[in-house]
Amino acid sequence: MILIAGPCVIESKEQLEIIASKLKEYDEDSSIDFYFKASFDKANRTSLDSYRGPGLKKGLQMLADIKDSFGYKILTDVHESYQVEAASEVADVIQIPAFLCRQTDLLVSAAKTDKIVNIKKGQFMNPKDMKYSVLKVLKSRESVLEIGNWEVESLYEISKKAGIWLTERGTTFGYGNLVVDMRSLVIMRRFAPVIFDATHSVQMPGGAGGKSGGKREFVAPLARSATAVGVDGYFFETHFDPDNALSDGPNMLKLEELNQVISDIKKIRSCLES
Repeated sequence: MILIAGPCVIESKEQLEIIASKLKEYDEDSSIDFYFKASFDKANRTSLDSYRGPGLKKGLQMLADIKDSFGYKILTDVHESYQVEAASEVADVIQIPAFLCRQTDLLVSAAKTDKIVNIKKGQFMNPKDMKYSVLKVLKSRESVLEIGNWEVESLYEISKKAGIWLTERGTTFGYGNLVVDMRSLVIMRRFAPVIFDATHSVQMPGGAGGKSGGKREFVAPLARSATAVGVDGYFFETHFDPDNALSDGPNMLKLEELNQVISDIKKIRSCLES
């Protein structure tokens, strides 16, 4: 199974190293395809005064250092087309943020790299319409004609070969709340491998007065539910001290809690496979 884990945003070199060292067991697990995640810039914070990160150049260097030190594959997100080329020199996965999942120029720029492209479903999106974001990337990859037999193979299989993922992270439900419609996992899996973002799915956008709130106690139950429905992987933002994290603290999972969640997921997957 695919596992994406790491802090929401790069706070410091020391923060990255502490969290990276605690995730080593997952990279060493032969049943897990592990990716270390952190953002060099959070360009969509609620408030102008909120911490955004160290920026493109410094942040990518920090991620490159983690890659060199731990041997991890790296996932990071981009917000503008000009960031894609630099990010692709370090990252193994280029992530398109949920708010930008329909942004054609950004999707095309990511497609023109040889990296996996992970498109997060917008909180405002009908899951069936994510098909068109997938097709924007597929049709922009130079090797698209060599990827698969479009007349015979499913779009899921073609996207899997092409290195395109979709990520569910909840849908806007009223003001300051998200819900996960588990049907979306089934719908989007017709188009591409699906990652379940368990931590952003419990976020409460703008729910903490100029910043987002969240309810991390629901991370584990939602992850178990998504496993039962059927997904290809999981996304967990995690931190050694989420209550004092500089971004997304209320919905991030404590490092020591991640192991139990992964253990539960494995048990459910094992039952489904038997």
